[in-house]
Amino acid sequence: MFPGMNPREMQKAMKRLGIKQEEIDAEVVIIKTADKDLIINNPQVSKVNMMGQETFQVVGEISEAAKDSKVEINEDDMETVMKQTNCSKEEALEALQNSNGNLAEAILKLQKK
Repeated sequence: MFPGMNPREMQKAMKRLGIKQEEIDAEVVIIKTADKDLIINNPQVSKVNMMGQETFQVVGEISEAAKDSKVEINEDDMETVMKQTNCSKEEALEALQNSNGNLAEAILKLQKK
């Protein structure tokens, strides 16, 4: 933490300040965001508790993965769209996928065709 400071002295100082640090044996850390996942391989994870406030420090090899934008569509949703628009199962599925599973949006798009 502080360059040139003896690790034992650092531990004593942290103890006096009420700071507890614990190493966590993690294999991988994944941080999920709206558009991607941050994957940290071979992480070194420390949990620090300072006056009841817990924080994590993570160091490792970072890579990114794009989120899979496919939405799971169930049969009931497809049947509803098919009944409301008199379309085929394939058209209903495509419309639901294009509208991220939003029934109303899928129906409106198909009705405008």
